[in-house]
Amino acid sequence: MGNPHAAMTGPMWMPTAPPTVTSVLAWHPQPIPVLPVLAVVLLLGYTAALLVLRRRGVAWPVGRTLMWVAGVASILFVTATGIDGYGMELFSIHMIQHMALNMLCPVFLVLGAPVTLLLRVLPAGHGRKGAVRRGLLLVLHSVPASVLTHPVVTFALFVMSLYGLYFTPLFDYLMGTWWGHNVMLIHFLLIGFLYFWGILGVDPSPRQAGRGLRSISGEVLPVLELAATTPFHAFFGVVVMMSTTLLVHFYATPMPGWNIMPLADQGVGGGIAWGFTEFPTLLVLGALVLKWQRSDARKTAAADRRAARVGDVDLDDYNSYLQGLAVRDESRG
Repeated sequence: MGNPHAAMTGPMWMPTAPPTVTSVLAWHPQPIPVLPVLAVVLLLGYTAALLVLRRRGVAWPVGRTLMWVAGVASILFVTATGIDGYGMELFSIHMIQHMALNMLCPVFLVLGAPVTLLLRVLPAGHGRKGAVRRGLLLVLHSVPASVLTHPVVTFALFVMSLYGLYFTPLFDYLMGTWWGHNVMLIHFLLIGFLYFWGILGVDPSPRQAGRGLRSISGEVLPVLELAATTPFHAFFGVVVMMSTTLLVHFYATPMPGWNIMPLADQGVGGGIAWGFTEFPTLLVLGALVLKWQRSDARKTAAADRRAARVGDVDLDDYNSYLQGLAVRDESRG
């Protein structure tokens, strides 16, 4: 019996030997490497922007550059190696690719602050010179962008990337063609970027919180958003692990000689989906805590500068209040 996926439409490389550490991490030959090319383009574009800032004498945080490089490297790791090829044969390997593109790579890319970098690189001013920058700001402040980045919308899109894909025939349809497979991978990356972009708030965001959200915005809302998806990921992983039937039919026919049963491999994939959320969650929480600490430090420094110029207004008001109480007590006495 030959490769059960050999009939896939489009150019795809299919592994024939069972997966090993060496074969999974080896370079993956692809006639049209869509995701690897996209990763290289992202790296080159970011580098070109940094060179522009350097010529202008504008500093850019090294940490943001390292995060962007880590994001590009993580994309290449799951799309330019054997993970991409074996992901076409094993549900568990595919789930590694899915979780990385949806939850890990986007976090690194968001922490690279690409929108902030782009706004600093694009020329400002009136007329044609600043047209591109004004257009980008117009998009960021538009109503459609505000709706798309609303917490409810990003939450729904993020969760539906799991349930709407694997619990419907959509997965089998997309995996049946080369273009469908790549569209699905790009979808994972874009939805993850949109979700974590709103939570981390590193870049200027079109998100406009309503009255009910403004009271819990700032430090509380991002944590609530992050925590809201955790039960859904956990439930999805448990359902996949405990299922006694195959959820997707694409992996129903095992590769001959590999001695890997599809149902057992599906259980492993469910465990990966369940446990993979830990590291990205800790990474995002760490980034949020660091952001809050820096914000508090800036506020403290600004208050100290204001106190040095005009005195401590709050302390003066408090002292005046105490003096008023003392005068009142003396008058009563």
